[in-house]
Amino acid sequence: MSTTTDVPYRLEFDVEVPGTPEQVWQAVATARGLNAWYLPTEIEEHEGGALHFTIGEDMGSRGRVTRWDPPHRLVFEEDWAALMGVEPGTLSPLTSEFLVEARSGGTCVVRVTSSGFGTGADWEQEWWDGVAPGWLPFFDNLRLYLTHFAGQEATRMEVTTTRTGDAGAVWPALRDALGLGAEGATVQARGVAGTVERLGERQALVRLTAPVPGLLSVFTYGEGDGTASASVQAYLFSADAPEWVRREEPAWREWLRALPVAP
Repeated sequence: MSTTTDVPYRLEFDVEVPGTPEQVWQAVATARGLNAWYLPTEIEEHEGGALHFTIGEDMGSRGRVTRWDPPHRLVFEEDWAALMGVEPGTLSPLTSEFLVEARSGGTCVVRVTSSGFGTGADWEQEWWDGVAPGWLPFFDNLRLYLTHFAGQEATRMEVTTTRTGDAGAVWPALRDALGLGAEGATVQARGVAGTVERLGERQALVRLTAPVPGLLSVFTYGEGDGTASASVQAYLFSADAPEWVRREEPAWREWLRALPVAP
């Protein structure tokens, strides 16, 4: 195995979304937009600007903008070594590029490339193999955001709990408790209503219509130590959303902690 950062890792994919290049750029290259479908984000919107993604309660990723060509090209680098808690220089910066290309019919294609260099360690490949499954569902969020809420500012709610067992056991309990049926099915649970837009192996996306409009992302993932996390993330778009989150977030957190999971 190499001891220098000369082993390449790369992920490429594209997604078609509704909107003009300017609308799509606002969604993928500004803090207001990224907060509405991705992670809590701080970004200085110019070349050389700092950026920070909040990944969890005690985890984040810092970087900088290396190309800023609105409304078509955004490139940024994240400190992959710091993110993974390894020695500086053990990993190259993690570079991501978003290209926005207009299509006929009022849509755009967003071409996404993420790449970096490591030493070829087994854990690096394992981590990289998990990038696409963890990242791609967010782009369904992007598609729904641009379809129904383009340009709007989101109020966010996120509740997460860790349970004993693997994600394969935790997911059915979470799915069934929320009544998540097939794609296109209606959902009425815990005082919210909407439609299932995506149902994956261990994640789902619901477009909420009441009591506040928005997106509800539900998923589980294994922690690798005999436990699994269950998470509910909401992106809400109305003047009533901040009050709803203030009132409902503690109840959702307690409900998730008490969720019965079969052994």
